[in-house]
Amino acid sequence: MSSTSRTSRFAHRVLALWKWSLSYRKRDWELSDYPVFFRTQKPGPANEDPRFRTRRFVASIENWHLTGTGDSRAEALDNLRSSFAAVNLNKKKKGEPLPRPGTHVPIEFAPQERVDAHPELAEDFIRRVLGLEWAWISDESCLWEFSLDENNDSYYAAIREIYGVDVSDIESGNLADILERIAKQKIA
Repeated sequence: MSSTSRTSRFAHRVLALWKWSLSYRKRDWELSDYPVFFRTQKPGPANEDPRFRTRRFVASIENWHLTGTGDSRAEALDNLRSSFAAVNLNKKKKGEPLPRPGTHVPIEFAPQERVDAHPELAEDFIRRVLGLEWAWISDESCLWEFSLDENNDSYYAAIREIYGVDVSDIESGNLADILERIAKQKIA
């Protein structure tokens, strides 16, 4: 391990401890109350996905698996800010507090009950529609997470062709909603 890496990790821990200490001064935390760090992702080989040919910036909260990416530090921070706002809103809806700044936040996986209700269909969908050997999908997964296009029209066309079901009105692209509609059509 390089001394730069050790120094960086030490600095991250110190800032996390500092933000944790300051967090006792108020109850409603904002993104600025959390220890945010930036890093860059190096470009991939030229034959890979074009989105990854340029250097990307990542903004993340230390000890929390919440990140934002972008072509600049400002864009990465804006994306992190959007993710933070979504998590904050979701926590408020559930009546849960945000994690205290500086504390370790374990990874939470979204539920899979709706997807698990149709395991064979989900596996077939992943292989035939998404074109993947496997993928972990949850009740909150959507087509947008797999799409490289501006829209999901190619997926909607594939679903119509393979399953004979039109799901183009499901604008969110939520996979649980799509799988439920396909399953319902099969039964009918």
